[in-house]
Amino acid sequence: IGRGDKSALPEEVQEAIGDRPIIRLALTLDGEQVNWNNPGAPVTVSIPYTPTEEELKNPESIVIRYIDGSGNVISVPNGRYDPESGTVTFTTTHFSYYAVSFKPVSFKDVPGDAWYAKAVSFIAAREITLGTGGGNFSPEDKLTRGQFIVMMMRAYGIAPDEDPKDNFKDAGNTWYTGYLAAAKRLGISAGVGNNLFAPENAITRQEMFTLLYNGLKVIEKLPRGNSGKTLSDFSDADEIAPWAMDAMKLLVETGMVSGSGNKLSPKDTTTRAQMAQVFYNLLSR
Repeated sequence: IGRGDKSALPEEVQEAIGDRPIIRLALTLDGEQVNWNNPGAPVTVSIPYTPTEEELKNPESIVIRYIDGSGNVISVPNGRYDPESGTVTFTTTHFSYYAVSFKPVSFKDVPGDAWYAKAVSFIAAREITLGTGGGNFSPEDKLTRGQFIVMMMRAYGIAPDEDPKDNFKDAGNTWYTGYLAAAKRLGISAGVGNNLFAPENAITRQEMFTLLYNGLKVIEKLPRGNSGKTLSDFSDADEIAPWAMDAMKLLVETGMVSGSGNKLSPKDTTTRAQMAQVFYNLLSR
């Protein structure tokens, strides 16, 4: 691990990094550099960092980006600034150049004082969402199944299939096609029946948490811990579908799902703003 030399990077990349830290992670054996990429052995890196006054106003926009061998800049979704330790921390499974960046993103329909504003900025800065077009995020719109699966897979670095050989019948040829193929291949989703995924349907809470559970299981990042809560603490637990029971049970017991009052509302749908808050809570802790 050492300081990275940004002079060889494309000019626009150098401008984006500015005076912020850039580090180089590399593995050498007997003096020879070797490629290292091991999803089973994630490495956590913390870089001491003092944000500027502007950055402190929007710490959710402080991100980590890595530069691949072709000079492309790619966001690391789990990178975040930790004010208690004064570091920018991220976890990676491969070595490269990594840089601290500041990437504030705003949408025309997200007021700065909205309860979900920081959450939307957080996920947009990490390219988990690109909005709905025309500079809008559409925070009050119902979240669709296609939107959720793409946001979830981007959040946890699960890549889409570039040349799908097998897919759901309604996967189409659009922005979510490759993600649906990867979700099917990895076992994150079996769809809704008849080899359909129903990407344009509004997603229910139990569908959402089942897909999240399946995705975290695939990458071996299921949460641990004990919230002290069980399904029996909620008055509507009997409304949970059998196929969602394992997911809801684990996520409640580990505190990732807390419900509202004494209800889990498994059949309710959610808005895009609410989903942004969920990912913000998951990735910023």
